[in-house]
Amino acid sequence: MNLSYDVVVIGGGPAGSTVGTLVAQKGRKTLVIERSKFPRFHIGESLMPETYWVFRRLGMLSKLKESPFTKKYSVQFVNSVGKESQPFYFDEMNPHDCSQTWQVLRSEFDELMLHNAAEHGADVWQEANVTDVHFEPSENDDLPRATGVTASRGGQTFKIDAKVIVDATGNNALISRKLKIRNGDPKLRKAAIFAHYQGAIRDAGKNAGATLVVALPNQEGWFWYIPLADDIMSVGVVADPAYLIQGRENPQQTLDEEIAKTSWMANRLKPAKQVSEIHVASDYTYQSRRVAGDGWVLVGDAFAFLDPIYSSGVFLALKTGELAADAIIAAFKNNDFSALSLSNWGDELIDGYNSIRKIVYAYYTKGFSFGKFIRRCPQYQKNVTDLLIGDVFRPEVKDVFGPMSEDVPFPELATIDHPPAMASIGKSG
Repeated sequence: MNLSYDVVVIGGGPAGSTVGTLVAQKGRKTLVIERSKFPRFHIGESLMPETYWVFRRLGMLSKLKESPFTKKYSVQFVNSVGKESQPFYFDEMNPHDCSQTWQVLRSEFDELMLHNAAEHGADVWQEANVTDVHFEPSENDDLPRATGVTASRGGQTFKIDAKVIVDATGNNALISRKLKIRNGDPKLRKAAIFAHYQGAIRDAGKNAGATLVVALPNQEGWFWYIPLADDIMSVGVVADPAYLIQGRENPQQTLDEEIAKTSWMANRLKPAKQVSEIHVASDYTYQSRRVAGDGWVLVGDAFAFLDPIYSSGVFLALKTGELAADAIIAAFKNNDFSALSLSNWGDELIDGYNSIRKIVYAYYTKGFSFGKFIRRCPQYQKNVTDLLIGDVFRPEVKDVFGPMSEDVPFPELATIDHPPAMASIGKSG
Protein backbone atom coordinates (compact mmCIF):
# COMPACT_ATOMS: atom_id res chain seq x y z
CA MET A 1 0.00 0.00 0.00
CA ASN A 2 1.31 3.46 -0.90
CA LEU A 3 0.94 6.42 1.46
CA SER A 4 2.17 10.00 1.46
CA TYR A 5 3.07 12.31 4.35
CA ASP A 6 4.85 15.62 4.73
CA VAL A 7 7.12 14.23 7.47
CA VAL A 8 7.84 10.68 8.63
CA VAL A 9 9.50 10.33 12.05
CA ILE A 10 11.13 6.96 12.72
CA GLY A 11 11.06 6.39 16.48
CA GLY A 12 8.62 7.58 19.13
CA GLY A 13 10.98 8.31 22.02
CA PRO A 14 11.47 11.85 23.39
CA ALA A 15 13.31 13.14 20.29
CA GLY A 16 10.81 11.70 17.83
CA SER A 17 7.81 12.78 19.89
CA THR A 18 9.19 16.32 20.09
CA VAL A 19 9.61 16.62 16.32
CA GLY A 20 6.24 14.99 15.70
CA THR A 21 4.44 17.35 18.08
CA LEU A 22 6.01 20.59 16.86
CA VAL A 23 5.68 19.83 13.15
CA ALA A 24 2.09 18.60 13.53
CA GLN A 25 1.25 21.77 15.49
CA LYS A 26 2.01 23.69 12.29
CA GLY A 27 -0.48 21.63 10.33
CA ARG A 28 1.98 19.36 8.55
CA LYS A 29 0.83 15.82 7.86
CA THR A 30 3.11 13.88 10.20
CA LEU A 31 3.56 10.17 10.90
CA VAL A 32 5.50 8.84 13.90
CA ILE A 33 6.45 5.17 13.54
CA GLU A 34 7.44 3.38 16.76
CA ARG A 35 8.71 -0.20 16.76
CA SER A 36 7.67 -0.99 20.36
CA LYS A 37 4.36 -0.94 22.17
CA PHE A 38 4.48 1.74 24.88
CA PRO A 39 4.98 1.67 27.80
CA ARG A 40 8.36 -0.04 27.56
CA PHE A 41 11.49 0.05 29.72
CA HIS A 42 14.16 2.62 28.94
CA ILE A 43 17.06 4.03 30.91
CA GLY A 44 17.83 7.75 31.23
CA GLU A 45 15.44 8.82 33.97
CA SER A 46 16.98 12.07 35.20
CA LEU A 47 16.01 15.32 33.48
CA MET A 48 18.07 18.50 33.21
CA PRO A 49 16.25 21.71 34.23
CA GLU A 50 16.66 23.26 30.76
CA THR A 51 14.14 20.74 29.42
CA TYR A 52 11.54 23.15 30.85
CA TRP A 53 11.52 25.41 27.81
CA VAL A 54 10.91 22.65 25.28
CA PHE A 55 8.25 21.13 27.52
CA ARG A 56 6.49 24.51 27.52
CA ARG A 57 6.40 24.54 23.71
CA LEU A 58 5.15 20.97 23.65
CA GLY A 59 2.32 21.61 26.11
CA MET A 60 3.83 19.07 28.51
CA LEU A 61 4.39 21.15 31.64
CA SER A 62 0.93 20.68 33.13
CA LYS A 63 1.13 16.92 32.54
CA LEU A 64 4.48 16.71 34.29
CA LYS A 65 3.33 18.86 37.21
CA GLU A 66 0.32 16.56 37.67
CA SER A 67 2.43 13.40 37.40
CA PRO A 68 3.76 11.31 40.31
CA PHE A 69 7.35 11.78 39.09
CA THR A 70 9.91 12.71 41.75
CA LYS A 71 10.83 16.39 41.82
CA LYS A 72 14.52 17.12 41.28
CA TYR A 73 16.15 20.29 42.65
CA SER A 74 19.85 19.46 42.60
CA VAL A 75 22.76 17.21 41.73
CA GLN A 76 25.38 16.05 44.22
CA PHE A 77 28.73 14.29 43.94
CA VAL A 78 30.28 11.70 46.26
CA ASN A 79 34.05 11.22 45.97
CA SER A 80 36.05 8.01 46.04
CA VAL A 81 36.29 7.98 49.85
CA GLY A 82 32.57 8.60 50.34
CA LYS A 83 32.68 12.33 51.07
CA GLU A 84 29.60 14.17 49.78
CA SER A 85 29.90 17.52 48.05
CA GLN A 86 27.54 20.36 48.77
CA PRO A 87 24.46 19.95 46.55
CA PHE A 88 24.36 22.06 43.40
CA TYR A 89 20.92 23.60 43.88
CA PHE A 90 19.59 24.83 40.56
CA ASP A 91 17.38 27.55 42.04
CA GLU A 92 20.26 29.24 43.86
CA MET A 93 21.41 30.64 40.54
CA ASN A 94 17.98 31.06 38.95
CA PRO A 95 14.91 31.19 41.24
CA HIS A 96 12.46 30.30 38.45
CA ASP A 97 10.03 27.43 37.90
CA CYS A 98 12.51 25.98 35.39
CA SER A 99 14.97 25.24 38.21
CA GLN A 100 12.84 22.36 39.42
CA THR A 101 12.71 19.34 37.14
CA TRP A 102 11.86 15.63 37.49
CA GLN A 103 13.24 12.12 37.87
CA VAL A 104 10.97 10.18 35.53
CA LEU A 105 10.10 6.56 34.99
CA ARG A 106 10.87 6.45 31.31
CA SER A 107 8.19 3.91 30.45
CA GLU A 108 5.51 6.34 31.69
CA PHE A 109 7.27 9.52 30.56
CA ASP A 110 7.86 8.32 27.00
CA GLU A 111 4.23 7.20 26.74
CA LEU A 112 3.09 10.67 27.86
CA MET A 113 5.30 12.26 25.21
CA LEU A 114 4.05 9.98 22.43
CA HIS A 115 0.41 10.54 23.36
CA ASN A 116 1.11 14.27 23.38
CA ALA A 117 2.30 14.06 19.76
CA ALA A 118 -0.96 12.33 18.82
CA GLU A 119 -2.99 14.95 20.71
CA HIS A 120 -1.31 17.66 18.63
CA GLY A 121 -2.23 16.04 15.34
CA ALA A 122 0.50 13.52 14.50
CA ASP A 123 -0.49 10.06 13.32
CA VAL A 124 1.22 7.52 15.57
CA TRP A 125 1.89 3.89 14.69
CA GLN A 126 3.09 1.61 17.47
CA GLU A 127 4.37 -1.94 16.94
CA ALA A 128 5.35 -0.89 13.43
CA ASN A 129 8.79 -1.37 11.93
CA VAL A 130 10.63 0.68 9.31
CA THR A 131 12.50 -1.88 7.23
CA ASP A 132 14.11 0.53 4.77
CA VAL A 133 14.75 4.20 4.11
CA HIS A 134 14.54 5.06 0.41
CA PHE A 135 17.39 7.12 -1.03
CA GLU A 136 18.27 8.46 -4.43
CA PRO A 137 21.40 10.32 -5.57
CA SER A 138 21.47 14.00 -4.69
CA GLU A 139 22.44 16.65 -7.21
CA ASN A 140 23.69 19.01 -4.50
CA ASP A 141 25.22 16.81 -1.82
CA ASP A 142 27.77 14.01 -1.52
CA LEU A 143 25.21 12.08 0.55
CA PRO A 144 21.95 10.80 -0.99
CA ARG A 145 18.47 12.29 -0.80
CA ALA A 146 15.82 10.54 1.30
CA THR A 147 12.44 10.12 -0.38
CA GLY A 148 10.47 7.81 1.88
CA VAL A 149 10.41 4.58 3.89
CA THR A 150 9.09 1.05 3.77
CA ALA A 151 7.27 0.05 6.96
CA SER A 152 5.42 -3.01 8.17
CA ARG A 153 2.43 -2.91 10.50
CA GLY A 154 -0.13 -5.53 11.41
CA GLY A 155 1.04 -7.86 8.69
CA GLN A 156 0.83 -5.19 5.99
CA THR A 157 3.69 -3.50 4.15
CA PHE A 158 3.52 0.22 3.34
CA LYS A 159 5.61 2.33 1.00
CA ILE A 160 5.45 5.84 2.42
CA ASP A 161 6.68 8.91 0.55
CA ALA A 162 7.62 12.07 2.48
CA LYS A 163 9.39 15.36 1.99
CA VAL A 164 11.42 14.83 5.16
CA ILE A 165 12.47 11.66 6.99
CA VAL A 166 13.50 12.15 10.63
CA ASP A 167 15.70 9.47 12.17
CA ALA A 168 14.84 9.25 15.88
CA THR A 169 15.77 5.58 16.24
CA GLY A 170 18.08 6.09 19.22
CA ASN A 171 21.34 4.19 19.28
CA ASN A 172 20.13 1.99 16.42
CA ALA A 173 20.89 5.12 14.35
CA LEU A 174 19.27 3.75 11.21
CA ILE A 175 20.38 6.42 8.75
CA SER A 176 23.86 7.21 10.09
CA ARG A 177 24.74 3.52 10.18
CA LYS A 178 23.43 3.00 6.66
CA LEU A 179 25.36 6.01 5.35
CA LYS A 180 28.43 5.13 7.47
CA ILE A 181 28.70 8.62 9.00
CA ARG A 182 28.88 7.64 12.70
CA ASN A 183 32.09 7.83 14.77
CA GLY A 184 32.83 6.73 18.33
CA ASP A 185 34.75 8.71 20.94
CA PRO A 186 37.88 6.72 21.88
CA LYS A 187 38.32 8.74 25.08
CA LEU A 188 34.82 7.91 26.31
CA ARG A 189 34.56 4.19 25.66
CA LYS A 190 32.44 3.18 28.64
CA ALA A 191 29.89 0.55 29.59
CA ALA A 192 27.01 0.68 32.07
CA ILE A 193 25.30 -2.02 34.12
CA PHE A 194 22.10 -0.97 35.87
CA ALA A 195 18.93 -2.08 37.65
CA HIS A 196 16.09 -0.79 39.82
CA TYR A 197 15.93 -1.29 43.59
CA GLN A 198 13.11 -0.80 46.08
CA GLY A 199 13.57 0.41 49.64
CA ALA A 200 16.95 2.13 49.21
CA ILE A 201 17.85 4.93 51.61
CA ARG A 202 17.24 8.40 50.20
CA ASP A 203 17.76 11.88 51.62
CA ALA A 204 14.96 13.94 53.11
CA GLY A 205 13.35 17.20 52.13
CA LYS A 206 14.66 19.13 49.16
CA ASN A 207 17.45 16.59 48.68
CA ALA A 208 15.05 13.65 48.35
CA GLY A 209 15.02 13.91 44.57
CA ALA A 210 18.67 14.72 43.97
CA THR A 211 20.74 12.86 41.41
CA LEU A 212 23.85 11.51 43.14
CA VAL A 213 27.04 10.72 41.23
CA VAL A 214 29.19 8.39 43.32
CA ALA A 215 32.84 7.67 42.45
CA LEU A 216 34.18 4.12 42.78
CA PRO A 217 36.86 3.74 45.49
CA ASN A 218 39.52 3.02 42.87
CA GLN A 219 38.32 5.91 40.66
CA GLU A 220 37.83 3.46 37.80
CA GLY A 221 34.27 4.66 37.29
CA TRP A 222 31.13 5.86 39.04
CA PHE A 223 27.59 5.01 40.11
CA TRP A 224 24.39 6.87 39.43
CA TYR A 225 21.84 6.88 42.24
CA ILE A 226 18.53 8.30 41.02
CA PRO A 227 15.38 8.34 43.19
CA LEU A 228 12.16 7.54 41.34
CA ALA A 229 8.52 7.41 42.46
CA ASP A 230 7.06 4.44 44.39
CA ASP A 231 10.23 4.02 46.47
CA ILE A 232 12.26 2.90 43.43
CA MET A 233 15.95 3.77 43.05
CA SER A 234 17.72 3.57 39.70
CA VAL A 235 21.28 2.34 40.26
CA GLY A 236 23.95 1.95 37.60
CA VAL A 237 27.71 1.56 37.47
CA VAL A 238 29.73 3.09 34.61
CA ALA A 239 33.37 2.28 33.76
CA ASP A 240 35.63 1.04 31.00
CA PRO A 241 34.18 -2.14 29.45
CA ALA A 242 37.29 -4.18 30.26
CA TYR A 243 37.05 -3.25 33.95
CA LEU A 244 33.38 -4.23 34.16
CA ILE A 245 33.74 -7.48 32.22
CA GLN A 246 37.24 -8.91 32.77
CA GLY A 247 37.28 -11.74 35.32
CA ARG A 248 33.53 -11.50 35.96
CA GLU A 249 31.01 -14.24 35.34
CA ASN A 250 28.06 -12.02 34.41
CA PRO A 251 26.71 -8.44 34.75
CA GLN A 252 24.84 -9.29 37.95
CA GLN A 253 28.11 -10.28 39.60
CA THR A 254 29.74 -7.05 38.44
CA LEU A 255 26.98 -4.84 39.82
CA ASP A 256 26.86 -6.72 43.15
CA GLU A 257 30.65 -6.61 43.56
CA GLU A 258 30.93 -2.91 42.76
CA ILE A 259 28.14 -2.05 45.19
CA ALA A 260 29.85 -4.10 47.91
CA LYS A 261 33.20 -2.37 47.27
CA THR A 262 31.69 1.13 47.41
CA SER A 263 30.75 1.62 51.05
CA TRP A 264 28.51 4.64 50.38
CA MET A 265 26.44 2.58 47.92
CA ALA A 266 26.46 -0.54 50.10
CA ASN A 267 25.10 1.41 53.08
CA ARG A 268 22.38 3.11 51.03
CA LEU A 269 21.27 -0.17 49.44
CA LYS A 270 21.50 -2.37 52.55
CA PRO A 271 17.72 -2.36 53.21
CA ALA A 272 16.83 -2.52 49.49
CA LYS A 273 15.95 -5.35 47.15
CA GLN A 274 16.53 -5.50 43.41
CA VAL A 275 13.20 -5.40 41.60
CA SER A 276 14.24 -5.39 37.94
CA GLU A 277 16.40 -7.44 35.69
CA ILE A 278 19.95 -6.35 34.94
CA HIS A 279 20.48 -4.12 31.89
CA VAL A 280 23.74 -3.49 30.04
CA ALA A 281 24.84 -0.77 27.61
CA SER A 282 28.34 -0.59 26.19
CA ASP A 283 30.63 1.64 24.11
CA TYR A 284 27.87 4.19 23.81
CA THR A 285 29.53 7.57 23.23
CA TYR A 286 29.40 8.41 19.53
CA GLN A 287 28.47 11.18 17.10
CA SER A 288 27.40 11.37 13.49
CA ARG A 289 29.36 13.59 11.13
CA ARG A 290 26.21 15.29 9.80
CA VAL A 291 22.92 16.41 11.35
CA ALA A 292 21.01 16.35 8.07
CA GLY A 293 21.08 15.77 4.33
CA ASP A 294 18.68 16.30 1.47
CA GLY A 295 15.29 15.23 2.82
CA TRP A 296 16.57 13.69 6.09
CA VAL A 297 17.45 14.79 9.62
CA LEU A 298 19.02 13.07 12.64
CA VAL A 299 17.78 13.83 16.17
CA GLY A 300 18.50 12.62 19.69
CA ASP A 301 20.62 9.52 20.09
CA ALA A 302 20.34 8.83 16.37
CA PHE A 303 22.67 11.83 15.96
CA ALA A 304 24.89 11.38 19.00
CA PHE A 305 25.05 10.10 22.54
CA LEU A 306 27.21 11.48 25.32
CA ASP A 307 28.26 9.74 28.51
CA PRO A 308 25.33 9.76 31.00
CA ILE A 309 27.32 11.37 33.82
CA TYR A 310 25.25 14.60 33.72
CA SER A 311 21.92 13.12 32.60
CA SER A 312 21.99 15.05 29.33
CA GLY A 313 20.29 12.40 27.19
CA VAL A 314 16.65 13.48 27.37
CA PHE A 315 17.59 17.17 27.30
CA LEU A 316 19.59 16.73 24.09
CA ALA A 317 16.81 14.58 22.62
CA LEU A 318 14.32 17.40 23.24
CA LYS A 319 16.69 20.12 22.07
CA THR A 320 17.65 18.38 18.83
CA GLY A 321 13.99 17.60 18.24
CA GLU A 322 13.09 21.27 18.70
CA LEU A 323 15.89 22.59 16.48
CA ALA A 324 15.16 20.03 13.78
CA ALA A 325 11.42 20.76 13.89
CA ASP A 326 12.03 24.48 13.43
CA ALA A 327 14.27 23.75 10.44
CA ILE A 328 11.64 21.45 8.93
CA ILE A 329 8.88 24.02 9.43
CA ALA A 330 11.06 26.64 7.69
CA ALA A 331 11.84 24.16 4.89
CA PHE A 332 8.13 23.80 4.10
CA LYS A 333 7.66 27.56 4.21
CA ASN A 334 10.52 28.04 1.73
CA ASN A 335 9.93 24.83 -0.23
CA ASP A 336 13.59 23.98 0.34
CA PHE A 337 14.39 20.50 1.67
CA SER A 338 18.08 20.58 0.87
CA ALA A 339 20.84 19.54 3.24
CA LEU A 340 21.79 23.20 3.55
CA SER A 341 18.29 24.15 4.67
CA LEU A 342 17.72 21.23 7.03
CA SER A 343 21.12 21.43 8.73
CA ASN A 344 21.32 25.15 9.48
CA TRP A 345 21.09 24.43 13.23
CA GLY A 346 24.07 22.06 13.27
CA ASP A 347 26.72 24.54 14.42
CA GLU A 348 24.56 25.72 17.33
CA LEU A 349 23.94 22.12 18.31
CA ILE A 350 27.55 20.95 18.22
CA ASP A 351 28.61 24.00 20.22
CA GLY A 352 26.26 22.94 23.04
CA TYR A 353 27.24 19.29 22.73
CA ASN A 354 30.90 20.15 23.11
CA SER A 355 30.28 22.21 26.23
CA ILE A 356 28.72 19.14 27.83
CA ARG A 357 31.47 16.95 26.39
CA LYS A 358 34.09 19.12 28.13
CA ILE A 359 32.53 18.73 31.57
CA VAL A 360 32.35 14.98 30.92
CA TYR A 361 36.07 14.97 30.17
CA ALA A 362 36.62 17.02 33.34
CA TYR A 363 34.84 14.47 35.53
CA TYR A 364 36.95 11.62 34.15
CA THR A 365 40.20 13.51 34.75
CA LYS A 366 41.74 11.90 37.82
CA GLY A 367 42.40 14.39 40.57
CA PHE A 368 39.87 16.93 39.25
CA SER A 369 36.78 17.86 41.23
CA PHE A 370 34.28 20.63 40.69
CA GLY A 371 34.42 21.44 44.40
CA LYS A 372 38.17 22.09 44.25
CA PHE A 373 37.80 24.04 41.03
CA ILE A 374 35.11 26.33 42.46
CA ARG A 375 37.17 26.93 45.60
CA ARG A 376 40.04 28.01 43.35
CA CYS A 377 37.83 29.99 40.94
CA PRO A 378 34.64 30.96 42.83
CA GLN A 379 33.69 33.45 40.13
CA TYR A 380 32.84 30.51 37.85
CA GLN A 381 30.35 28.78 40.17
CA LYS A 382 27.42 30.02 38.09
CA ASN A 383 29.04 28.76 34.89
CA VAL A 384 29.41 25.29 36.39
CA THR A 385 25.81 25.26 37.63
CA ASP A 386 24.60 26.47 34.23
CA LEU A 387 26.44 23.58 32.58
CA LEU A 388 24.89 21.10 35.02
CA ILE A 389 21.36 22.33 34.26
CA GLY A 390 21.90 22.22 30.49
CA ASP A 391 22.15 25.95 29.82
CA VAL A 392 24.91 25.27 27.29
CA PHE A 393 23.85 27.27 24.25
CA ARG A 394 25.02 30.69 25.48
CA PRO A 395 28.59 31.67 24.47
CA GLU A 396 29.44 33.16 27.86
CA VAL A 397 28.91 29.82 29.61
CA LYS A 398 32.09 28.59 27.94
CA ASP A 399 34.24 31.19 29.76
CA VAL A 400 34.81 28.56 32.44
CA PHE A 401 36.81 26.27 30.17
CA GLY A 402 39.88 28.53 29.99
CA PRO A 403 40.71 28.29 33.70
CA MET A 404 39.43 24.70 33.83
CA SER A 405 41.96 23.70 31.18
CA GLU A 406 44.70 24.27 33.76
CA ASP A 407 43.44 21.09 35.46
CA VAL A 408 41.87 19.22 32.54
CA PRO A 409 43.77 18.32 29.34
CA PHE A 410 40.85 18.77 26.96
CA PRO A 411 41.34 16.72 23.78
CA GLU A 412 40.41 17.96 20.33
CA LEU A 413 36.64 18.24 20.18
CA ALA A 414 34.30 16.64 17.70
CA THR A 415 33.02 18.67 14.76
CA ILE A 416 30.37 18.11 12.13
CA ASP A 417 30.69 18.09 8.37
CA HIS A 418 28.74 20.62 6.38
CA PRO A 419 26.91 20.08 3.11
CA PRO A 420 29.12 21.08 0.14
CA ALA A 421 27.32 24.42 -0.32
CA MET A 422 28.41 25.39 3.20
CA ALA A 423 32.04 24.38 2.88
CA SER A 424 33.25 27.95 2.44
CA ILE A 425 31.77 28.94 5.78
CA GLY A 426 34.04 26.59 7.66
CA LYS A 427 33.41 24.27 10.55
CA SER A 428 32.78 25.06 14.18
CA GLY A 429 33.26 23.06 17.33
